[in-house]
Amino acid sequence: MSDNTKRFTITKRIAKHGSQSIIVIPKILEESLKPGTLAEISINVLEEKSGGKDE
Repeated sequence: MSDNTKRFTITKRIAKHGSQSIIVIPKILEESLKPGTLAEISINVLEEKSGGKDE
C-alpha cells in the first residue's frame, strides 16, 4: 500500500435501485470517495437473503 492509500472497512446491506443491486457509500466517506475515484472493493458475504419476491 502506498503512503496516500486510504483504507475503510464498512458493513452494508445491499440495496435495490430498480433492477440493480447497489452498495450505498456512507455520506461520511463522501469527501474521500468522490465520483470517478478508483477503489478496490472486496466483498465478504456475511448473511444471505432468504427467498422472496424481490429476488
